[in-house]
Amino acid sequence: MTEPRDAVELEGITKTFPGVVANDDVDLTVREGEIHAIVGENGAGKSTLMKILYGMQSPDDGVIRIRGDVVHFRSPKDAIARGIGMVHQHFMLADNLTVLENLVLGSEPRRGPALDFESARTRIVELGSLYGMPLDPDELVETLTVGERQRVEILKVLYRGADILILDEPTAVLVPQEVDELFKNLRRLKDEGVTILFISHKLEEVLAIADSITVMRQGRTVATVSPADVDVHQLAELMVGSELPTPETTESTVTDVVELSVVGLGSRNEDGRWDIEDITFDIHRGEVVGVAGVEGNGQSALVDTLLGVRRADAGSISLAGSDITEASTRDRRGAGVGIIPADRHRQGLLLPAPLWENAMLGHQWLVPYAKGPWVDKKGARDRTAEIIDRFGVIAPGPDVPAVALSGGNQQKLIVGREMIAEPSLLVAAHPTRGIDVGAQADVWDEIRNARRAGLAVLLISADLEELLGLSDTLYVIFRGRFVAQLDPRTVTPDELGAYMTGVGVSR
Repeated sequence: MTEPRDAVELEGITKTFPGVVANDDVDLTVREGEIHAIVGENGAGKSTLMKILYGMQSPDDGVIRIRGDVVHFRSPKDAIARGIGMVHQHFMLADNLTVLENLVLGSEPRRGPALDFESARTRIVELGSLYGMPLDPDELVETLTVGERQRVEILKVLYRGADILILDEPTAVLVPQEVDELFKNLRRLKDEGVTILFISHKLEEVLAIADSITVMRQGRTVATVSPADVDVHQLAELMVGSELPTPETTESTVTDVVELSVVGLGSRNEDGRWDIEDITFDIHRGEVVGVAGVEGNGQSALVDTLLGVRRADAGSISLAGSDITEASTRDRRGAGVGIIPADRHRQGLLLPAPLWENAMLGHQWLVPYAKGPWVDKKGARDRTAEIIDRFGVIAPGPDVPAVALSGGNQQKLIVGREMIAEPSLLVAAHPTRGIDVGAQADVWDEIRNARRAGLAVLLISADLEELLGLSDTLYVIFRGRFVAQLDPRTVTPDELGAYMTGVGVSR
């Protein structure tokens, strides 16, 4: 039997940005046909290393070998030509196109001058059958579940001939049943000879799926281990030098005072269909109300309607006894509503802008960010320095652009921006998505401490451990409706996942 060769060798990879060494003499070897996990804190250099391997960035120093050949990638096109494909954490699909159209986009098959969709359809069916990921080529992507969309992303890179896959946080938005299905598919890909680089913060999953694990810290590789030789706690210690944090909350701080009351809330989309319908719940001061659901079941519509970004077409919203159903977003923010948005890049930050400008967002008309109608730059910089210090944001200072921070530090800046304003209600949408265990622990601590001080929290998350650990009350949203109210102390992740996917839900 032939010994597997090295599919990927990265030797002495170094990459610097102004004021930051992202990769510092990094070595990584991945054997052909293995699932190789890469773990590390935000800012450890994982993303930069994978962008270099995929041709999105060029290293300042070092050598890349693919199957023994030294390569120089100037763009992802060069990497794709060498059989490397990347599935990003945030799916890059066109919802209004079919599966087939998404798969061939940019790589359209031709027979002479004409497009040859029949051969593409045949190829897609063959790939789906070979790798255990069947899909209907003619189905619109907007009708697919999150797990099925991920299949489209994986098949898209396989269709282009990739046999080295980079998967960035592939389980971030999946429920347990979908994770099991993904892992089954990954093992099948491995059996067919595909090499997989698996980037994740979920250490239990890494231990379940990986053949080898490389740990990165502060831009360097610190260890490559076998899952058989380490447990979750040892892996966390290699990553961050400390025990793995948990979101578990033992004491109850729920008061009798209702801070948010939502009754029969509904909102229609542009087509006149209900995105959310008949949503009713209360949040008391000192209470965390969790909302679980597969992405795309109305969570974003619920957040936007509570914030006044979109109008309520039915029902009412009251904050501290005052009706705010028709209030503007600015008035709601001024009344004490804080928001941790689901997508920090698109909704939470101005990436090219300095941190002091980002710290103002949503509060820019208030002291200390403003003096009358004018921006108070000194006040904003001083407040940003306070956020950096108090919330442990690793940054050179208030004038550095937000894009220079790691994902975890960007998230801590957003959390700090909201918490320092002392809101009475915090709407937290996926507050720890895509951040490492250290930053995750900091965010959990902030939520727990604020809850203890009387903050009402609406927690929307795809992380079931987070929901079960932090929530006092738990609702499941499915197709825009609350379909179950559960006790987070007694419900299991599998039971919760079943409700989230509609199993056992009578409609």
